[in-house]
Amino acid sequence: MSETHWGYFLSVGALLLFSSSLLVTKVASSRIGLNLGFLVATLVNVGFAALALALEFALRSHVFEWNTTAFLLFAAAGGFATYLGRWFFYESVVRFGPARASIFQVSSPLFTAIMAWLFLDERLSWVVAGGMLMTLCGLVLVSYKPGVVPEAGRVMALAAPRLTRQERLLQSVFLLGLFSSVAYAISNVLRGSAIRLWNEPVVGALTGAVFGLTLLLLFNVKKAGFMSSLRSADRTGLWLFALIGVFNILGQMGVIGAMRFIPLSVVALMTLCTPILVFPLSHLLFKGQDVITLSTLLGSALTLIGIVVILLR
Repeated sequence: MSETHWGYFLSVGALLLFSSSLLVTKVASSRIGLNLGFLVATLVNVGFAALALALEFALRSHVFEWNTTAFLLFAAAGGFATYLGRWFFYESVVRFGPARASIFQVSSPLFTAIMAWLFLDERLSWVVAGGMLMTLCGLVLVSYKPGVVPEAGRVMALAAPRLTRQERLLQSVFLLGLFSSVAYAISNVLRGSAIRLWNEPVVGALTGAVFGLTLLLLFNVKKAGFMSSLRSADRTGLWLFALIGVFNILGQMGVIGAMRFIPLSVVALMTLCTPILVFPLSHLLFKGQDVITLSTLLGSALTLIGIVVILLR
């Protein structure tokens, strides 16, 4: 298998893991609070990545070499992805549902492409750029639901007169999704830069998870009530968030590994094609929330054609 094929293989694997994570998040968040669940998932990120690194060190045949610059880049990427990006995205999933939240992620490859072009001089051919544009348009069609307002959105709309303009903006799906998209784009560029300096994807994933967890503990967690909340929390909900943590850290390893072989924006695009999987599965699993329409089918077809164009460029 060529290096390019390895990049695509790792990207598709990450896509499957992230899609599964979104669906499990919707179920898990109905059992325990998002803040507690997010912390559990991040703790599992660190623990699972540490086990993976120990296994890799036990099996590796080459000597481990330290790279301070790449380590710092991986740490910064963890701050943007593990802490900022994922928190904003989880919040939008809980408020507005997995399918609606997914649509805002499609802008992340665009931000990634722009940043990679500006800072890494990474260029795409017209064929690949056309395939990316086709895929993005397809994802928008898949996720677009005119006239449909999730229950959380109705509650917020009723409460809107009591909120200031700034509070309504901060609670909007647009801003939550946009913040998440930009944070992930920045983390993509940082990770892409790091993995090309230092071919250690597992170390990179663990470094980012540790740094993200550190930020979470410093700024978001109420230490006094954490243990009591953990003891009283729904056991199934805790296990589900732990599973989310495993899915996410494995997905991050796949993304980091793929970025060594193919352009950053292509990796970002392929791993964020979650709507084409999340939307139909959400329709089946959460009946009444997501309706498959003609635009869904057309968008899915357009997305798949765009991906094929990129793969066969």
